[in-house]
Amino acid sequence: MQTQSVNSGYYAGYLEQECDFINDAALRAALAAPAPARQRVRAILARALEVSEALPPQDAAALISVDNPELLEEIFEAARAVKRKVYDNRVVTFAPLYASNLCVNNCLYCGFRTGNTGAVRRKLSMREIRAEAETLAGRIGHKRIIFVTGEHPETGASYIAAAMQEIYSVKMKTRRGFGQIRRVNVNAAPMNVPDLKVLKAGGIGTYQVFQETYDRELYARLHPGVSPKTDYRWRLYAMHRAFQAGIDDVALGALFGLGDWRFEVLGLVAHARELEARFGIGPHTISFPRLEAADGTDLPAHSLENVSDKDFKKLIAVLRLSIPYAGMIVTARERPETIREVIAMCTQRDASSRIGIGAYSERYGAQEADRQQFLLGDTRSLDEVIGELADLGHITSFCTSGYRCGRTGDHIMKLLKSGHESRFCKLNAVLTFREWLDDFASEATRAKGEALIKKEIAQIRARTKDFPPETVKLLETYYARIEGGERDLCF
Repeated sequence: MQTQSVNSGYYAGYLEQECDFINDAALRAALAAPAPARQRVRAILARALEVSEALPPQDAAALISVDNPELLEEIFEAARAVKRKVYDNRVVTFAPLYASNLCVNNCLYCGFRTGNTGAVRRKLSMREIRAEAETLAGRIGHKRIIFVTGEHPETGASYIAAAMQEIYSVKMKTRRGFGQIRRVNVNAAPMNVPDLKVLKAGGIGTYQVFQETYDRELYARLHPGVSPKTDYRWRLYAMHRAFQAGIDDVALGALFGLGDWRFEVLGLVAHARELEARFGIGPHTISFPRLEAADGTDLPAHSLENVSDKDFKKLIAVLRLSIPYAGMIVTARERPETIREVIAMCTQRDASSRIGIGAYSERYGAQEADRQQFLLGDTRSLDEVIGELADLGHITSFCTSGYRCGRTGDHIMKLLKSGHESRFCKLNAVLTFREWLDDFASEATRAKGEALIKKEIAQIRARTKDFPPETVKLLETYYARIEGGERDLCF
C-alpha cells in the first residue's frame, strides 16, 4: 500500500478500504487471460457500438489479445464505425501553446525536468502570450488551443487564469472576417480544489492531466526525489478534484513507451469507468502520445518499452471501442504516415504545432531542442494538414459551440451516447470550415475544401430524419451569412 502523503486529504475520501481504483492484480490477470473466442470478440464489438458506457477492462484486455488478421480488421472497422456514429467524419484541429518550461519535477523522460541543466528556462509574460495567440488566431487560423506549462509556483492557477483571459481577448482581422481563440484547454499540473476553481472562473475549456503511467512501481522509478509529481495518488485523483471544483470537462492520457502499453490501456479504461461511476461523466478526450526523444534526459534506451506502429494502431482501436463516447487525440509527435493510418478512429489532432516557449511569434527552427519538451514527427502547416484531411474525406472542424452552449458534463455525455451530438458536429463543421477556407486557406486547399463542403451539404439534405427542413434552411442562412463575412454562427 502506498505511503500517505501531505496531499492525502484530497483523495482519502475516494479510497475503498484504503485502495484506489487501479487494481493492479485484476488488470494484470485480465492481460494474462487466454485469447478469447471469435464469438466473444464480436459480442464485445457489438456492445461497444451501442456507445452506452466504457467497457470493463476485461473486455478491453480481450480485444488487446487478438492477433488474427481478419479479426483485427473487424476491430479496426468497428472502431471506425464508433467514431462515425459519435462524431461523424469531422476532425477537430488545435495547437499547443507552451507558455513555460519552469518545472520543479525531475521526470526522467522529460526535457523540462529540473535535472536538465542545459535547458533555457523561460516563462512568457502576458504580452508574449498575447503575441502567441495573435499568431495562432490571426495568421494560422486556429480556434482552439491547449495551454501548457510545467509545474512551478510561478505558473500556477492565477498565472494560467490571467493567460486565458489574455488569449480570449485577442481578435484579429483576416481576409474576410476575424480570427480568435474560442476555446482554451489547459494541460497543467494537478491542483487543489481552490486553485481549480480559479481556472473554472477564468474560462477553462478542458482540464487535461496525463497519469503518464498507471504502473505504480515504474511511476516511482521515473519520478525520483521529492516533488509534487512523486505522489502517484495526488495525480491519479486530479480529475476527481476538478469535478469537485465545477470543471465538468476533463481529459485523460498516458505516455506510451514508458511501460507495457497494454497495462496503460487498461489503466485508462479503469480511470474512465471510475469517473463515470463516481460522477456520471467520463473523460471528454483520451490522448495516447508515444514517448519521443527529449533533450537533456538520461533515461537509458533499454529501460523503455517501445510501442510499434502495429501496436499503436491496435491500442487506439481498443481505446476507441472501450471508451466509445470519448474523443481520441492523435498528436504531431507521430509521423504523417502514422497519422493517416489511424485518423479515421480519431477525432482531434494538432497541426502547425510548435512546442518551444514563444515559438509561434518568434520565428526560429521548429526543432530547437533546448527550448522544447520533445521533438515532433509532423511539422506540416495547418493548411497542408487540412488539405490532406479533405483528400481522405474528413472535414476539418473548428467548432467550439458545444462548450459555450452548455453541452458539457452530463449533457454532452447523453448526446454522445445517443449519437445526437454527431448531428451538431456535422452542421458546425460545415460552418466553421467555411470560415477557415475564406480567411486562411491557400487556393489549392480552398478548392479541396469547397468540394468537400458540397458533399457534406448534400448528405445533410438527404438525411431528412436527422436534419429536418427547418434545420437545413437555418444552415443555408448561416452559411450565406458566413460567406458575407459574419463569424461564429453555430448550432
